[in-house]
Amino acid sequence: MDLRKLKTLIDLVSESNISELEITEAEGKVRIVKASPVAMVAAHPAALAPAVAPVVAMAPAAGAATAAAPAAAEAASPEPAGQAIKSPMVGTFYRSASPGAKAFVEVGDEVKVGQPVCIIEAMKIMNEIEADVAGRVTRILCENGQAVEFGQPLFIVE
Repeated sequence: MDLRKLKTLIDLVSESNISELEITEAEGKVRIVKASPVAMVAAHPAALAPAVAPVVAMAPAAGAATAAAPAAAEAASPEPAGQAIKSPMVGTFYRSASPGAKAFVEVGDEVKVGQPVCIIEAMKIMNEIEADVAGRVTRILCENGQAVEFGQPLFIVE
C-alpha cells in the first residue's frame, strides 16, 4: 500500500465517526485505530498535536522477513539460539500499547504467528508488530523506548 493511500485512509478515519478501520490487501494488512486526545497524551506526551493515533500493522513481505541485520550489529553481538522476531522498520520500540499497560509478551510466554508482540513508532505512527514465528519467548532483546534498526532482532523464540 502506498503512502498516499495510507494518508488518505488516516484522514478519513480522523474525520469520521468510526474508531477503527482494518483493510487487507495482497501486499499486507493495515489497521488504523482512532484514540482520544487524552489517551494520546498518556501514551506519548511528546505527541500532543494530533487527535488521531493510528496503529498500523503491515504484514512483512516474504523478502523483508529474511533480511539480515547490519554487519556492525552482528559483529557486536552474535545472534542467540532460536528464531528471532526482527524489526521490519527503523523506529522506537515499545513493549506495550501505553506506558501503564501490560506488555504484549513476557519471557516464557507462548506466541503464535500473527500475535502482536510489540509496537514500533515511526514518524508518529504506531506500528503493531506481529510474530512471524510460533513458540516460547526466551529473550527480549530491546528495552522500552529504545531506537531499533531495520532487521534488528527484537525477541528470541524457541
